[in-house]
Amino acid sequence: MTYRMYDGRSKFAWKRFTLISLGVLVGLVILGAVFAAYSYNRDLRPVADTSSTTTTISIKEGASPSSIAADLQQANLIHSTWSFELYSRIHHAAQYLQAGTYEFSQSQSVPAIIAQLTHGKVATSLVTILPGQRLDQIREALIEQGFSAASVDAALEPTQYENSAALASKPAGNNLEGYLYPDSYERTSQSTAKDIIQQSLAEFQSHVTPAIKKRFTQEGLSVYQGMILASIVEKEVVTQSDREQAAQVFLKRIQLDMQLGSDVTAFYGSELAGKGQSVLYDTPYNTRLHTGLPPTPISNVSESTLMAVAYPANTDWLFFVAGDDGVTHFTRTQAEHEAAAAKYCIELCK
Repeated sequence: MTYRMYDGRSKFAWKRFTLISLGVLVGLVILGAVFAAYSYNRDLRPVADTSSTTTTISIKEGASPSSIAADLQQANLIHSTWSFELYSRIHHAAQYLQAGTYEFSQSQSVPAIIAQLTHGKVATSLVTILPGQRLDQIREALIEQGFSAASVDAALEPTQYENSAALASKPAGNNLEGYLYPDSYERTSQSTAKDIIQQSLAEFQSHVTPAIKKRFTQEGLSVYQGMILASIVEKEVVTQSDREQAAQVFLKRIQLDMQLGSDVTAFYGSELAGKGQSVLYDTPYNTRLHTGLPPTPISNVSESTLMAVAYPANTDWLFFVAGDDGVTHFTRTQAEHEAAAAKYCIELCK
């Protein structure tokens, strides 16, 4: 019988090989991280150092950061989509990118482009009505965009649009609150304020489809009531998921004959009365004090909120509160709601 002697050198060689391999792997990871950071910062820079031309980009309502980034890259306005998306998420800008038509140049960096998108600085050749605006705010916006106060006031007189299909649901004597659809509208040197209002009403009509109207009816709402509820959801929450859940909360409260308890409706009434934002001032719009829907919409409405009311979430929430962390917290009971408010809503609920 023969015996093979154990070779310690083989074991040492294997350990050495393993350590070298780990070192190489760690080095590659570090190099990869450094390269990724370098690429990220490089791609935030403008595509060109100087540029005298601009490119017009239209951002649709509800467009995701990835689709916006794709449009910008296709127009050769940014280096890469991933740097745009990553920057928008790191800086919590993703949910604040606004719809509209914009003019960008290749000399703008990604931070500059995102700042323009989040502030809604649309192309000056267009007239923009932003989502969630009250009628008086739309009036002021039109004046700021170059129309005279007299022409805007004349354009907002609802009786001249009585034959418009868009206003078929409007109660007699009511103004255009809720009917001016948020979008950017083409403006030429010959455009009047009335032209913009007519375009906006037509756009509103195109979004209140027969399917939407049918779903409102199935939820026990008239078209006008559906608009009112959509305007409340428009002002309360931002994301589509939250809007669908908030719509469910309000619909359930209506079914249970509960007060909607919406701060934004109370604010609307108190601000119209010149009292600032107050949940205590008593107006027909204060759904903390009165049951049922307020008498009119409290702002214009977008496609996302119309859809949220027409197709609410299949949940059984009864309360929600917006947290300081930007998250909407939904609950089923008063006790759960109070606990969520105490935990998540410190600054906003002061």
